[in-house]
This record gives sequence, C-alpha cells and structure tokens, in this order.
Amino acid sequence: MSGVLDDAFRATARLKIAAFLSGCDEAEFRAVQDYVELSASALSKHAAALEESGHLAIRKGHVGKMPRTWLALTDFGRKALTDHLAALQEIADSAARHAMGQASQKPAASNSAPR
Repeated sequence: MSGVLDDAFRATARLKIAAFLSGCDEAEFRAVQDYVELSASALSKHAAALEESGHLAIRKGHVGKMPRTWLALTDFGRKALTDHLAALQEIADSAARHAMGQASQKPAASNSAPR
C-alpha cells in the first residue's frame, strides 16, 4: 500500500474540513463551517485538533472591526490528506477487484425451469 491512513482524518468531519481546504490557500471559518455543516463550537474543536497534530494552521485577524478566523492546511496536512485519500482508493480498488473475482466464480444461472 503506497498511501497511509492518517488517524487525524478518522473523524469524517476532519476529513471534510481537509478536503474543503485542499482546494484553496485558506478559507474563512464561516465558509468551512457552512461546507461541513457543523456548529461553530464543533468546528473549533476539530480545527484545534488538526492544528495540534500539525495538519492545519489557524490565523486570526480582523476585517474592519470584525474579528475573523481563517483556516489553512499546512504542507504536512496536504501531504497527509493526499496519502490518506490514496490509501482509501487502494482499499476501494482492492474491494472492487475482490468483488469482481467473487462474481466470476459464481456458477452460471440455469435458464431452464425446474421440472
């Protein structure tokens, strides 16, 4: 297996956060919140955990007088996400190959009606 599953993305919400952020340099907290459909407190907890593990950077500032928070994947986080997704793809590909192998081993159905 070339990809490596990353425990930081075990929670679906964290995987969704990282996937959203992979498409941009950084995003405002509210945009991420809307995408992942989490409360502000739940997103804060997930973001803090991803920051602690080195996957995410959190930047605070102001737009005018309004406080704002921006989230961004770190280089480490981008690599970890790429590896995690590759590992998931390998698992899915393996399952598909296995299912196809099982299907080809089933006996052919008979077209004749029982007598």
